[in-house]
Amino acid sequence: MVGIIIASHGQFAEGIKQSGSMIFGEQEDVQTVTFMPNEGPDDLKAHLEEAVKNLSSDDQVLFLVDLWGGSPFNQSNGLFEEHKDNWAIVTGLNLPMLIEAYSARMSMNTAHEIASAIIDSAKDGVKVKPESLYKAPATTQAEVKTAPAGGKPGKLTYPLARIDTRLLHGQVATTWTKTSGATRIIVVSDNVAKDELRKNLIKQAAPVGVKAHVVPIDKMIELAKDDKHFGGEKALLLFETPQDVLRAVEGGVPLKEINVGSMAHSTGKVQPNKVLAFDQDDIDTFAKLKELGLKFDVRKVPSDSGDNMDSILRKAQSELDKLK
Repeated sequence: MVGIIIASHGQFAEGIKQSGSMIFGEQEDVQTVTFMPNEGPDDLKAHLEEAVKNLSSDDQVLFLVDLWGGSPFNQSNGLFEEHKDNWAIVTGLNLPMLIEAYSARMSMNTAHEIASAIIDSAKDGVKVKPESLYKAPATTQAEVKTAPAGGKPGKLTYPLARIDTRLLHGQVATTWTKTSGATRIIVVSDNVAKDELRKNLIKQAAPVGVKAHVVPIDKMIELAKDDKHFGGEKALLLFETPQDVLRAVEGGVPLKEINVGSMAHSTGKVQPNKVLAFDQDDIDTFAKLKELGLKFDVRKVPSDSGDNMDSILRKAQSELDKLK
């Protein structure tokens, strides 16, 4: 695995690593180097050398640095010169860049490959509101590479269907969309379909090159039966509740597995783990989904180890029984 060193002025490196872990999960072989006001170039160089030593291997190393020409870059560049065939440096560090680097490490084996792959994501992460302040090119390179095919005979396929109270947020837009290979994100919810503000926010949260839609459940059932317009399209489906999933499946949406990511706590629910809360209707609904042959993948992010849904439901049922 390519080792990553995040280097910055001040505590920026530590903070962005923490943010990356919240979205993509904890990562191995990632070191941070902070250059503090009371330190000099020799101190910084020593920190960088120590960070390299703390990686499991120094064969392939990628430096993600805050500022071109700053001290973290200059000292990283001094080390890089002796390893330029295998190491790489990318400056202008931002969160989309870091998340893309984490994702790229799953399929790429060299620092040069990853450095090349993350540049577009870093640029695409820079946006502005109101949109009129930004004059975008007619078509970006990233959009050309990832634009959905559309218009071909064939039905939608479903590389991922997820229950997540928050629906489309950072973990979904960056990690799950990429690992699933989805070309479209479809939020399936009667409630959200009636809420113009939430609909607009969801559409704006979609990653570059992937269209996001909000449809009521009956419309999703209709789309699932359409075999004329969606050939080649891979849809990531997002549901707020297991009840919505059950309606969709019973109506004919051909799902075989559900990723259970988060279910928010509310009055009358018990919380057997940190991210999932259930009432009796939730437990009964999961039982019905299981009877229909669906499997459950309980993970917040792709790098997490999956939890056992049967054990979680048994614990939730036990806690609910105690409240009766």
